[in-house]
Amino acid sequence: MKLYNTMSRSTEKLVPLQENRVSLYTCGLTVYSQPHIGNWLGYIYWDVLVRVLRAEGYTVSRTQNITDVGHLVSDDDSGEDKMEKGARSEGLTAWDIAKKYALVAEYEAYDLLDLIRPDHLVTATSCIDAQLRFASELDEKGFLYRTEDGMYFDTSKLDDYGKLARLDIAGLEAGARVDMADKKNPTDFAVWKFSPHDATRDMEWSSPWGTGFPGWHLECSVIARETLGDQIDIHTGGIDHIPVHHTNEIAQTESLTGKQFAQAWVHNNHIKVDNQKMSKSLGNTFTLQDILDRGYALDAFKLLALSKHYRTEGNFTWDILSAHQNHLNNWRDIAALRHQTHDTLRDDDDKSTDEHSVSLLATSQAIQQAISNDLDTPAALAIIDEAFGRLDNKSLDNIHRHALVQLLETIDELLGLHLIDSTPDIDEDAKRLIIERERARDDKNWEKSDQLRDALFEKGVTVRDTLHGTIWSYT
Repeated sequence: MKLYNTMSRSTEKLVPLQENRVSLYTCGLTVYSQPHIGNWLGYIYWDVLVRVLRAEGYTVSRTQNITDVGHLVSDDDSGEDKMEKGARSEGLTAWDIAKKYALVAEYEAYDLLDLIRPDHLVTATSCIDAQLRFASELDEKGFLYRTEDGMYFDTSKLDDYGKLARLDIAGLEAGARVDMADKKNPTDFAVWKFSPHDATRDMEWSSPWGTGFPGWHLECSVIARETLGDQIDIHTGGIDHIPVHHTNEIAQTESLTGKQFAQAWVHNNHIKVDNQKMSKSLGNTFTLQDILDRGYALDAFKLLALSKHYRTEGNFTWDILSAHQNHLNNWRDIAALRHQTHDTLRDDDDKSTDEHSVSLLATSQAIQQAISNDLDTPAALAIIDEAFGRLDNKSLDNIHRHALVQLLETIDELLGLHLIDSTPDIDEDAKRLIIERERARDDKNWEKSDQLRDALFEKGVTVRDTLHGTIWSYT
């Protein structure tokens, strides 16, 4: 297994801290509003990562947080908490907003997208005590100082602060890229924020320093440590997390433990809509439900995501999604061939050694090898297309059914698709109509043949006449 490590800027072989076991942390959603398709992109990639790690024989222990407090609208620790902002916009409390959109996110992730559920799915608000202990230890070690609005981490105490993003600290100092307020350094960040003097927040807790709430970065350091230990193998997230969120996670965790936090930092690039950044003001923040409402399968959206490498920028348009829906439909037609091969004269055992069958059996391993090479999903899709292309217009007598089923199982298991579940066998009545139509064609009764074709179409079945006989597929 090889992954591109943002820390080293190179592709490295995975060497877990514990043999045959991989600990994986994923930054989760901030549950202040309806997730859009861009939010789900990274989770599709990390789902494939978990799947291929398991296929490689690793036991994977995975944690994902749910940010329901502390994520401010600005990276420089100014502005209001996104939860409070979301609550105000909907006339609810921050607690109600968190509950509402945490349920939405859970439903979309594990019911609609059918992603593998993490072993630990932890909200920030459920571990406030642990965050206070963590922050207190940092304070005792001399890494925190008090300002008017919170307790801040003094980044000048670290010689290697910003190593993940390779920040130009001197340049930031000279440029004063952020409002310094009463911070010592531009890169210092809030570990604990104080509640306003003139207002009561929906979410606030008492602390050794005063009533307030945790900084956004604190929860990930704490949740990762509480569930996976001081050190982890892989930390994933979006590229937008590199310069601030992940940089600050590293600073506070490694300052506390004195150990390397993560062996590898793996980041996904984003997706645009019509080559523009997603924005509510542009009206291009589409949701999974928007995709379903237009009649597309979510597996088509998964194909769209996986057709680009996770480290490259993607683009979404409805035309592009339509193309991937057609791509998915073609794959489903190939999957349906497994229902049409078991009644053929040649037994699978007789076909198991021919060139085409051996090639089909080898495809599963080739797919896994491609994905194991830094999650090269575009290469995996190309391998599948090539294998399926060899089956198109091929005599059903010459298709190795077991090899085809094995390949479909591999695709579903590694890519999180549903080629098998979405392609059930047609019913006995449809099979009877196909046989009657074949007899009508033998008798050159074209009128009856057309009538039977129409009857099949009404049942959601279309037929294609080839040199090797009739092949059915789904309308």
